[in-house]
Amino acid sequence: MKLGVFTVLFQNLAFEDMLDTVKAHGLDAVELGTGNFPGSAHCDPDLLLHDNAKLQAFQRALESRGLVISALSCHGNPLHPNRSEAEESHSTWRKTVELAERLGIDTVNVFSGCPGDSEASLYPNWVTCAWPPDYQEILNWQWNEKLIPYWNAESSFANKHGVTKIAFEMHPGFMLYNPETLLRLREVVGVQIGANFDPSHLVWQGVDPVSAIQLLAKHDAIFHVHAKDVYLDENSVRVNGVLDTKPYQDILHRSWTFRSVGYGLSESKWREIVSTLRAVGYDGVISIEHEDALASPQEGFRKAVDVLQRSIFRDPIGEMWWA
Repeated sequence: MKLGVFTVLFQNLAFEDMLDTVKAHGLDAVELGTGNFPGSAHCDPDLLLHDNAKLQAFQRALESRGLVISALSCHGNPLHPNRSEAEESHSTWRKTVELAERLGIDTVNVFSGCPGDSEASLYPNWVTCAWPPDYQEILNWQWNEKLIPYWNAESSFANKHGVTKIAFEMHPGFMLYNPETLLRLREVVGVQIGANFDPSHLVWQGVDPVSAIQLLAKHDAIFHVHAKDVYLDENSVRVNGVLDTKPYQDILHRSWTFRSVGYGLSESKWREIVSTLRAVGYDGVISIEHEDALASPQEGFRKAVDVLQRSIFRDPIGEMWWA
């Protein structure tokens, strides 16, 4: 396994300064944002696709430090009912795929997107319950008229450019938010559909990440992994459940809050997650993502590195001489 970082937490650093910081902490890989929600501070497709000298300098900077790119990430909402927002997300996705081809990268991390409830909608509409029956009608329309047609077309586009792994981050608020919804799209669209597995978005929904890994691995559907944690306030959950719309800044009153690795789940649980990934054959990058409101990016990153360096396995599995 390799340890990496989603570099958006270092967006205030210049590209090569960021790489030096990553290397100084003993990491192997970087996950780079190319626009939409992650921004493009370190990897701007509009520059790199049209200036070969800059692209070559970009590649040399990585190679000289012995770092690899685990994935390009352009999380957006290409199904947004606002046409201009959808077009911006779509355009960024396509440029990201073209850049991935130039860089020889086969994995692009995305959100599935979420449409509205009709062609006349102004905002996305995430359906979370089965009744009244209006919600089932909305959900069927979203899947059959928006989600499936879009990703059917885009999987073909990605394949033509060598992107064989469209890695969806299962995130509430979007159509693919748990293993069931991801595998449903994979069954319809094909094996290019898989997971950018982020435990934090699953744990607060009540999903056990180890069980989710085991299920997705049966379908060869784990393409990339994020290391981000989440803390559940047990008292708030007992009283109000986990569907919490209070701002992230309202930490003391929320049911859950994103944390640095080891500050939500126990270190032993992270070791179980890493061990399960190894057991199912995942030998890729575990990419640290920082969204901890109680820690600076630098300190939250250091804490995550500390826990994960003790948890991941780097050597090949040896022969079972005792069995």
